[in-house]
Amino acid sequence: MPSNDILTALVDVIRERQKCADPAGSYVATLMAKGDDAILKKVGEEAAEVLLAAKNGAPGPLSNEVADLWFHTLVLLVHKGLSLEDVTDVLAQRFGLSGHAEKAARNN
Repeated sequence: MPSNDILTALVDVIRERQKCADPAGSYVATLMAKGDDAILKKVGEEAAEVLLAAKNGAPGPLSNEVADLWFHTLVLLVHKGLSLEDVTDVLAQRFGLSGHAEKAARNN
């Protein structure tokens, strides 16, 4: 499965579990039921784990931690009513701009 397809598939599952799943049987439903603080805490924890894995230098753990971060970020996006396209549209708008120019444009 192409990588962009797996992200779309994950978002579809997250949305399904947000609407239908019993928190007792679904990790995503449990996070969603707990709300912003629980989801934000998980995103923060996963981001910290990415940093530690990167610092330690082994590629396997870093890939695993980034996957966890991406997953929890997708949960956050769905919880906040955003889509992959909301993020990819921003990336597309920024594509081809230097990082300095893009940042300067945001500050205006």
